[in-house]
Amino acid sequence: MKKVFISTALLIGIIGVAQEHFSGINTSKRVGILNANINPAELNNLSSDFEVSVFNFSTNISNNKITFNELVNGSNIEDKFFTGTDPANIRLDVLINGPSFAMKYKKWGFGLFSSANVKTNAIDVDVNLGDALTNSFVGSAAINSNYNQRLNAATWGEIGLAASRNILDSEKHRFNVGATVKFLFPGSYMNLGVSNLKGTITNTFGDINLTNATADVNISYSGSLADNYTDSSNYSKLFAGGLNGFGAEIGVNYQLKEPKTDESSSNGYKLNAGLSFRNMGTMSFKSENNVATDYNLEIQGFEALNLNQFDGSESITDIETILVNSGYLTVENTSKDFKIKLPAVINAYVDYHIHNKWYISAYTQQKLADDSENDFTTIQNVITVTPRFSGKHYEVYVPFSQNEVSDFTTGFGFRLGGFFMGSSSIITAVINDSTQADIYLGFRFGI
Repeated sequence: MKKVFISTALLIGIIGVAQEHFSGINTSKRVGILNANINPAELNNLSSDFEVSVFNFSTNISNNKITFNELVNGSNIEDKFFTGTDPANIRLDVLINGPSFAMKYKKWGFGLFSSANVKTNAIDVDVNLGDALTNSFVGSAAINSNYNQRLNAATWGEIGLAASRNILDSEKHRFNVGATVKFLFPGSYMNLGVSNLKGTITNTFGDINLTNATADVNISYSGSLADNYTDSSNYSKLFAGGLNGFGAEIGVNYQLKEPKTDESSSNGYKLNAGLSFRNMGTMSFKSENNVATDYNLEIQGFEALNLNQFDGSESITDIETILVNSGYLTVENTSKDFKIKLPAVINAYVDYHIHNKWYISAYTQQKLADDSENDFTTIQNVITVTPRFSGKHYEVYVPFSQNEVSDFTTGFGFRLGGFFMGSSSIITAVINDSTQADIYLGFRFGI
């Protein structure tokens, strides 16, 4: 049974190393496609008339239990993951931006983007349940969870078409609006949700049983993730489902310009601010092995569910088969095809020109809905402040972030020509041994 609750967490450590991608560089004064990804209205502010993004990659892992060194060393991870009283969480988010193009012409800006997403999460796992399943204690543990415990994974691809329009461009002020339409290509999906679990776990010298239990259980899967959630190759099916969803993003952008100087005939900005609503949409999973089923779990009297039989399970279908064969599940409803909602967020940011080449920006990402429901992919709330030293062809910056799951992190990044590389947590990971690690890099050029 231990595998059921920790395999996803351990897999994260294998395929990824926060969930604000490209932290620090995405609000750079060198405006490009990364800026437009968080606000399509930024297309009118492109630093060149044409921009080509060759390849960008970002991977983030964060949790609220295991430090970076503990994850690298791999010692007693299962025991440490279920310590304390707060539910255990671990989140992986991988974003790959493929070839993309943007341009501006007169009062218009346009963009064509491509990207691939991988998300893997263990969400709100009850520490008493986890501790009972992963440690060799002898006795009983009462479980009384009032939330939805989830193991969840999803992969999908996106192609986006974006446009922006300049509404005002005066001596002191500049105002743009923009929108993006996303074409979504669901890849694969897996969700095990166990909400409102009440019961007792008894461990008698390694014989583990669940008794006097009730819960609502959701089991959903589609594509390769139905087969084996511990096989990293199953997370590579990013566009397998074809075009089966749409999304939308809208944004506004305002600049307070600096006065023209003798050295420059064009205005830079004193302040650049933006607000956007992102990831609004759904995608339908329609693979041949699709299924989404809501069950009611009920174990009464002298009945008991032997949890040891889950030890060899490596897929969501293995888990479902064992549970169904136990006779303790009752089907509430089931469907062949199902829709999953994107992790909708609101983004707001401001970049302030302090003096000469010194800037400081503040950025926030706040989710618009409760992503603990079974039909949501997940995202985190993030607040980031980034001081930077920025020239035309180079830039160095240090992001300071407050993350919903991993708390406070500090990182470092740089831009040199079209190449950039950074992390929002490398400093705290090395010095403070934080519970988050991430890295990103990429190359783009302007014409």
